[in-house]
Amino acid sequence: MVICVYGAASNRIEKKYLDRVFNLGKALAERGHSLVYGAGADGVMGAAARGFKAGGGKVHGVIPKFFEEGEYEAIFYQADKLTYTQTMAERKTIMENSCDCFIIAPGGIGTMEEFFQVLTLKQLGRHKKAIVIYDCFGYFDNLEKMIQEGMEQGFINKQCENIYKILEDDKKIIEYLENYSDEDVEWSLLKKNS
Repeated sequence: MVICVYGAASNRIEKKYLDRVFNLGKALAERGHSLVYGAGADGVMGAAARGFKAGGGKVHGVIPKFFEEGEYEAIFYQADKLTYTQTMAERKTIMENSCDCFIIAPGGIGTMEEFFQVLTLKQLGRHKKAIVIYDCFGYFDNLEKMIQEGMEQGFINKQCENIYKILEDDKKIIEYLENYSDEDVEWSLLKKNS
């Protein structure tokens, strides 16, 4: 499988997050999977890339060309393949189209935006790929509360809780991704407004 990992590019985060993402990436690569991601060398993104490389996996980084010209984030030049784009939107489209599933690792605004985009696209039936929120150390607990509140108040279709998984254990993430079936979702119910 080609796995798309979204996550922070920041070096200000605690090392415990980097270690967890590195270990998950390494374990996935050792099982024959590869990575497509935003090409960052630092933070969670860099940890994912280094983990996949350590496990013998292939790494495909996708990054806007203007990142080389500014000081946005360091680029992981050790990637097996680097794809340069003109825009952030093009970057996301290439990652979405190149992967078989998504892992949302701890991150900031960009990571949240990427998660909600692939979740929205799945709700609309534009893809049927697995989405896992990697809830290291409870990082996404408040996000899950917000989504549940939206469901309870009728802002979010209740069926949405069936199109992504929140998992903290690496083995359970691997098992879920490797055994995922889109037949477990009642797709017609996602389109109902009531």
